[in-house]
Amino acid sequence: MRARLSLLVLALAQLVIALDYNIVYVALPDIGTGLGFSPHDLQWVVSAYVVTTGGFLLLGGRTADLLGRRRTFVAAALVYAGSSLVGGLSESAGVLVAVRAVQGIGGSLLFPATLALINTIYEEGPARNRALAVWGAAGAGGLCFGSLLGGVLVEAFGWPSVFFVNVPVAAALAWAGRRLFPADGPRTGPRRFDVAGALAGTGGITLLVFLMVHAPEAGWDSPSALLSAALAVTSLTVFAVVETRARDPLVPARLLAHRGLVAAMTLTALYSATFSSLPYFMTLYFQNVRGCSAFATGLAFLVPAVVTALGTRAGELGVARVGVARMLAGGMMLGAGGAAALGLALTGDGSYLLLLPGIVLLGLGQGAAWTGMWIVAASGVAAEDQGVASGMASTTLQVGGAVGLALLVALSSGIGQGSSDDALLTGIRMAVFAIAAGLCCAVPLTLALRTTQTSA
Repeated sequence: MRARLSLLVLALAQLVIALDYNIVYVALPDIGTGLGFSPHDLQWVVSAYVVTTGGFLLLGGRTADLLGRRRTFVAAALVYAGSSLVGGLSESAGVLVAVRAVQGIGGSLLFPATLALINTIYEEGPARNRALAVWGAAGAGGLCFGSLLGGVLVEAFGWPSVFFVNVPVAAALAWAGRRLFPADGPRTGPRRFDVAGALAGTGGITLLVFLMVHAPEAGWDSPSALLSAALAVTSLTVFAVVETRARDPLVPARLLAHRGLVAAMTLTALYSATFSSLPYFMTLYFQNVRGCSAFATGLAFLVPAVVTALGTRAGELGVARVGVARMLAGGMMLGAGGAAALGLALTGDGSYLLLLPGIVLLGLGQGAAWTGMWIVAASGVAAEDQGVASGMASTTLQVGGAVGLALLVALSSGIGQGSSDDALLTGIRMAVFAIAAGLCCAVPLTLALRTTQTSA
């Protein structure tokens, strides 16, 4: 019973993290009007969360390893609760953007702590795979369900409600985690916190994600983009040098030599660049092309949420029957087929029913791949490294998402020139077809993973 309750808490934590990516999308017009955002600056309500989450994940993973997974989980949940309360009470644009950045830091602590707890509480094999499937269902479903919940809350209570909803949930997670999770044991060695590596790595990754978010709007040759690129390269170079000389590096060299983890990091980057970019374009399609309300847009994401959750369960069963590599390849191929079908079905006046075949295939593939790539990332990693391993895989998830979305937005904007609905629709369709192509490219990587596992 305790193990089941623990898994429920861990799944709810992942649900909160996933919801916060998309729950504000449908609230953006109301937030912009209510707080006086300029059209250019409104994107930072989303981007501030993405930038800080992506930048601080390595630090969050190592913090969980060194300071304790339960302790980190509880602290991160409280950060979420406090920042969400301030966000709902915000009366200026600057305060809200700062709150979203703090929420991102909370997410960068909570995500690797949650994943590390799963990978240490549940034994490697069927028990852990089942736990990862439940956790994955909450996360992958939350990415879609966030738009639905956001639409309901905005229509009923206004935009502050998308922040207030987190407060009681996050506070309850902190309390439950303190009561249910195993106590953090004493540190068993002279491991020290790599301060220099943490500062350089966090700074470099944060600047890199900032560049991917900022440059498409400001221009890749703008002074701010060029400065960000130069600082990111410098910081990451310093990070690489520091890591080779540190006694207790932020990223141990043994993990960089772990072929399964490196393969999982590549897959998480491709996964986020493709699957995780779809809600952005589908939100544009429903609201800007079809003219749907916030509630109707959220409702359109209900089917993807349910199917994706089912896909995570299918992923668990697939691992047991055909192995993780074949299951991952199948998930990516399903996603590619679904994206191609969806791109063909996107029209200015077509029925939602025409979208369902693509949506169902995408959801099943997304859920199955989500479960599989985290199984790969955790397999064969020692318990004392689970936090930073989770941080490494989730960092590439965030960076891949930022890079992928930036490239897809640039592609859709370049093709769909003009302000007409037809031009916008053309750009959205091309972005969806590009996602299908990206998922096809991921299939050979899963086959290479199979070869790696066979030779290991």
